[in-house]
Amino acid sequence: MPGGQAAQVCRIAGGQAGNPRERLRDLLTSLYGSEASDVLTGIDDLLASNRTHPEPPAPITESDTVVITYADQVTSPGELPLRTLDRVLRTWAAPFSTVHILPFFPFSSDDGFSVIDYLQVRPDLGSWEDVEALSEHHNLMIDAVINHVSAKSPWFLSYLAGDFDDLAITPPPDADLTDVVRPRTSDLLTEVMTSSGPKKVWTTFSPDQIDLNYAEPEVLLRVLEVLIQYARRGARFIRLDAATYLWKEIGTGCANLPQAHALVQIFRAVLDLASPQVLIITETNVPHEQNISYLAPGGIEAQLAYNFALPPLIAHALTTQSALTLTDWANGLKLPKGTAFFNFLASHDGIGLRGAEGILTDDQIATLAERAIDRGGYVSMGAGAEGRVPYELNINYLDMLSEPNHPGIGISRFLAAHAIALSLAGMPGIYLHSLLGSRSDRSLAERTNSPRAINRAQLDYATLAEELSDESSERSIIHRGITELLRVRANQSAFHPASPQVTLDLGPHFFGLLRGGSKNHVEGSPILCVHNVTGRRQPLPPDLSSMITLNDPLVGAPGILDAYGYVWLVISPAAADIIATTFPCDFPENVGRRE
Repeated sequence: MPGGQAAQVCRIAGGQAGNPRERLRDLLTSLYGSEASDVLTGIDDLLASNRTHPEPPAPITESDTVVITYADQVTSPGELPLRTLDRVLRTWAAPFSTVHILPFFPFSSDDGFSVIDYLQVRPDLGSWEDVEALSEHHNLMIDAVINHVSAKSPWFLSYLAGDFDDLAITPPPDADLTDVVRPRTSDLLTEVMTSSGPKKVWTTFSPDQIDLNYAEPEVLLRVLEVLIQYARRGARFIRLDAATYLWKEIGTGCANLPQAHALVQIFRAVLDLASPQVLIITETNVPHEQNISYLAPGGIEAQLAYNFALPPLIAHALTTQSALTLTDWANGLKLPKGTAFFNFLASHDGIGLRGAEGILTDDQIATLAERAIDRGGYVSMGAGAEGRVPYELNINYLDMLSEPNHPGIGISRFLAAHAIALSLAGMPGIYLHSLLGSRSDRSLAERTNSPRAINRAQLDYATLAEELSDESSERSIIHRGITELLRVRANQSAFHPASPQVTLDLGPHFFGLLRGGSKNHVEGSPILCVHNVTGRRQPLPPDLSSMITLNDPLVGAPGILDAYGYVWLVISPAAADIIATTFPCDFPENVGRRE
């Protein structure tokens, strides 16, 4: 795959390569053959009837950070949740440039990810006007849950009535589906009763979530209209949920197929024509190399991808107290120009494990799974050609890092984890429950019989305000720690997504990076980021200490780092070059370097 070092990506903006209409014609021909011209005419009609005033693409910068939340994550009696969210964002999430509101549409299951109507806001949450009001002080990221649709949606009801025969996928009875890769272990096919009799339709995620048949052009045109409407409603980012599974081909694993990539490129090309300022971010919880395959040079596919390897790798480093594997992985990162990672640690789902496949060993993944269970979490399984495999850890990230008999360790590890994630090249995303120092809600998971609900608790606004006002509380300590990291990061151009990144080999105790300019670059003053991943106070390596001037650091304190302590320090370009030369991550002789 073409590309350069992850930190040496170009400025991340809208699609840039070639004429989007020409790209569209080629892509549509590859999927639909002789029907391509008719599909292109349909797209032209969509664009004509949804005229916008496209803004020039604006690149993301070091000040771009995302807070991830459900619309009703925090509630207040008598107030619509979207209006409460507005207060939450203004009060406790001011450093963030963007809010990612998880699906806020009418739904029938999966906490919003089984969408009944893509273009309506749930009345119990508020209205489109309330959503758009948020954009007065935050950019918007909107979910496009377009791999599947609710079994109760008008689209699928039309299919059952015989008015939209090709909406769903109905494999022949003798189809060999043994190699299909899935994030669930429920039945792949679900029998439904249509006007012409029973049929078995494809349901990757659950019987209530009907996979859309993109081999039917009408499906594509309907989805494109949804994406254009999201752009018109003010979306700065559109998150493509489960893009991995968009296209099915009997006899394959039906994951990450070339046609799925073609669909993402079609979405990009249409948005380039309608709203080039909108960036696409893919949510593809798959092994690392497959994940980054959705990033293509010049912004012709997704511009950002969830960094699914990061949460398990940082958890592994901090709980084993060794940075070797994390350092090795970070040093090998390569992305095409014009793209970047979406760096996150926690989400509404949990800690995905597939991103760490081939990086962590099976035993190391099993150890993480055991740790999650020991701390009250769950392990969700996926299905593939090799049978049931661990897919996701359902646990609050703070609990994952905690030690029950040593409360302070969890907080220290948690803040260190965020310092590492925020130092890496890319755009950071922080789940609201992480920002607010929440813990697992196992009782909610048990009541709803949903392991993922463990990290989806609803909080009361007044109670939350009281807890955060107590500076000695766990919530307040965590909120202040993360907010300070965000504040510092936003004011240093060295943390621009396109700013150079050099991974340092500082041994097992530290994870270290150089960000920003050196004598060969001009992207801001260089910053040295060093993170102690152990539970012991550790002096910086003597050779490193001698190369830096111990002036006021941005965060932390140089010299001796506390247990799970960290320091971000502005250094001179000359010192940056010497450090990069002295601590290079080139260790081909260390064949067994990973733990």
